[in-house]
Amino acid sequence: MGLREGGSHPVRAVADVAQIQPSQTSKLALVTQTTLSMDDAAEITAAVRARFPTVRQPKQQDICYATQNRQDAVKLLSPQVDIVIVVGSPTSSNSNRLREVAQKLGTESYMVDNADELQPQWFEGKSRVGLTAGASAPEILVRQVIDRLKALGAVSIRKMEGIEETVKFPLPKGLKMDSSS
Repeated sequence: MGLREGGSHPVRAVADVAQIQPSQTSKLALVTQTTLSMDDAAEITAAVRARFPTVRQPKQQDICYATQNRQDAVKLLSPQVDIVIVVGSPTSSNSNRLREVAQKLGTESYMVDNADELQPQWFEGKSRVGLTAGASAPEILVRQVIDRLKALGAVSIRKMEGIEETVKFPLPKGLKMDSSS
């Protein structure tokens, strides 16, 4: 899909909104990265709307509810464990955020891309380990990390109940592909 005149203007933080210099302001549309949390999306959206009051946005926010649900789960999990392990790529913003959420709550946390990155010394003196994964981490990697935790001495595993995401996100009007071309 090609971009219309004026292109796109990526915004990663509220401060970036001031740097946007669109060629026109009468026909602006806002979409959010699917891995932004609801809090991050709300702050950036508010800043964009304050600067560009006529900006169009989808009827339903296009944030990733899996990301928000996982962050909420880490907030519940962290106080119950001694350490949190996040399965995810170091380049994944949502995986990094999961680790940061645990750390902000005072729980030691590490991110691993695969089971081989687990360090036995992390678990010395720890009796409860929390495990989560970034939204794009393959299930097989999570299973391999569980197997490695068992090999390191994990005795029992309990799965937390989560929220199943069923939301579908249509493209905003004006960004849909023209079926006549």
